[in-house]
Amino acid sequence: MPFIIAFAALLAFQLVGELLVHFFAIPLPGPLAGMLLLLIALIVRKRVPPALATTSSWLISHLMLLFVPAVAGVMLYFDQLKEEWLPFIAAGVFGTLITQMITAFCLSWFLKRRRSHELS
Repeated sequence: MPFIIAFAALLAFQLVGELLVHFFAIPLPGPLAGMLLLLIALIVRKRVPPALATTSSWLISHLMLLFVPAVAGVMLYFDQLKEEWLPFIAAGVFGTLITQMITAFCLSWFLKRRRSHELS
């Protein structure tokens, strides 16, 4: 039952994000707005509920399943991809590199912060 409640909470934050983006014409994807709201809620709460941590870990471990529809959708535009393959590949490569660099920076920053809190 905790899994269902945590999953419903994630969907509720996504719904609220979608509604805010729609009603206030915010130039963000609705799910991103919902996740930012979830982040704010977790910062205010100062801890992650155990059910939410477990549910999120399970969803992340099965994340590749969520990409199957997107990859299948790309195949609908295969003719266009044949014509514009270079920008498509460049965007994928550079997007991946930028994501990895930002992730490495954040991890480094969090580890330094964690060490300084452990020493004090």
